[in-house]
Amino acid sequence: MTKHELTRREFLKTASAATLATLAAPSPRAFAAEKGPEPLADSMILLWMGGAMSQTETFDPKRYSPFTPGMKPKDLLCSFPSIDTSVDGIRFCEGLENLAKVMDRGTVVRSYVARDYGTLAENLQHIPYQVKWHTGYAPPQTVSPPYIGAWLSHALGPLNPDLPAFIDVSRPEDTGNVFLALPSFNASGFLGSEHGPLVVPDAARAQEVIRARLPEGRFENRYRKFRELVEASPASDLAGSYQKESLVRSMENAYRLVHSPTVKAFDLSQEPKEVLARYDTGPFGRGCLLARRLVEARARYVAVHVDFENAKGWDTHSDGHNGQKKMKESIDAPVAQLILDLEQRGLLKRTLVVLATEFGRSTSGRGSTKVASIEKMEHYGLHGHFAGASSLLMFGGGVKRGFVYGKTSDEFPCETVENPVSIQDLHATIYRIMGISPRYNVEVEKRPFYITKDGTGKPIDAILG
Repeated sequence: MTKHELTRREFLKTASAATLATLAAPSPRAFAAEKGPEPLADSMILLWMGGAMSQTETFDPKRYSPFTPGMKPKDLLCSFPSIDTSVDGIRFCEGLENLAKVMDRGTVVRSYVARDYGTLAENLQHIPYQVKWHTGYAPPQTVSPPYIGAWLSHALGPLNPDLPAFIDVSRPEDTGNVFLALPSFNASGFLGSEHGPLVVPDAARAQEVIRARLPEGRFENRYRKFRELVEASPASDLAGSYQKESLVRSMENAYRLVHSPTVKAFDLSQEPKEVLARYDTGPFGRGCLLARRLVEARARYVAVHVDFENAKGWDTHSDGHNGQKKMKESIDAPVAQLILDLEQRGLLKRTLVVLATEFGRSTSGRGSTKVASIEKMEHYGLHGHFAGASSLLMFGGGVKRGFVYGKTSDEFPCETVENPVSIQDLHATIYRIMGISPRYNVEVEKRPFYITKDGTGKPIDAILG
């Protein structure tokens, strides 16, 4: 077996799995929408903190308690001292010094509430709440709801016809955990493959992943085979023409990209070494640099992931203090540099940048250490899943500068007490900035499916500048 034959087999195997699943999806028959508002931005970058970033250890500091053996878990609200930001009265936690300097360019929301009932829950799981954040709908649903990027692709289309409207950076293509793979696999939902993400697992290798690595003619041969695969699929008989043509259009989009000069936007080696150094804190940092380059090339939507790995990264079920410190080191400089670079290039005004996570953390709840007192450093930090409050940052087009929205209590469990933000209203705010009505919908299974939950989302006007 030759190397080329192996590559072709792997391609067809992957394509077969994707084809069967996609063709089995319901087809949207039509869409209807209220006229969208005037857009305040035309591009969006989502900086996703998968794994549940602790709000009181980052952007909503509370009373600092240094490590003291014997301290009670509920007395620990914050394991970092707070620091000043560039805005009087707004403080962040130690370790976010660079982001603190650019706070005058954006808004911090401190009152996102992940669930609609209760605050402390033993069954609070990552994947359902990640899906809820990205789609606006809590699973399970009778159909697979689209992610934000897919909706933007459907409603607005690409800004640059040679770039996919939805690009996903630093989320691995392969994972041993099927539950981690499914959310990315279903990101386009029922809208079809052409609105799904172009996945770039590693920004440092982006050009290698994207460029046409095949000799002239081989891509065309695979494209023809792919069309044959679509028509031959046993799911094809049950699928409408929409899903079949959407698969074909996704291949056509890939062909156009790899033959376009725009593909150079994926090449980080074109950046000066000193610029690379400012971003190079790891895969996420390099992803921020790639996001900047893609927005310069007029990408519509780019998501950059700190991907969720159980008990790793932001998912600090042990050694929480040191885990949070390490994660802040990976995001602080590149996110701040992204904001400064977008501003310097005149792109921040037209680009909405959102940094968010699925829910917050507390010393109680699922995943907490269950100790009566904190005796070891590994117990020091916020370990439990918490749905009563979470913080997020918003910069750029349409967002107020140097502004705080929402408030949490100053004592355990530090839940939201002022201006709670639901996922439907947060999404309505994002879509309002991008010029889309919260009642934008498509007809699926003979009923309207809205871009915000049941079309009820209301933009938070107080956040808008």
